Amino acid sequence: HNKVAIAKAGAISPLINLLTSGTAGAKKYAAGAIWNLAADNDKNTVKIAQADAIPPLVKLLTSGTAFAKENAAGALWNLAVNNDENRVAIAEAGAIPPLVKLLTSGTVGAKYCWCKKTCCWCTL
Repeated sequence: HNKVAIAKAGAISPLINLLTSGTAGAKKYAAGAIWNLAADNDKNTVKIAQADAIPPLVKLLTSGTAFAKENAAGALWNLAVNNDENRVAIAEAGAIPPLVKLLTSGTVGAKYCWCKKTCCWCTL
């Protein structure tokens, strides 16, 4: 699968670097790429978290464009699904207040990706 090949090729670290030092556009696309790499791939969610992606994703929730916030929320969602350690790390990084803000005042897309029918945040 492409997700595995992309991670094996070393794309995770450069994507995380873009989250912290890229342009606004690069940040939103990097968050989107991380969202996709983490989707339904437990190994990638562990690799992404171990590469320290959670703090810049949380920061993007408060400082990014609406689209970047949506992508960051989606990435955090996928990192949290079925991974208690990542859920704790996400909460400890301060994600809950900005995620709640997105849920109450964010875009429809941000609301959807953050709080699906089985919201993993509700188990924190």
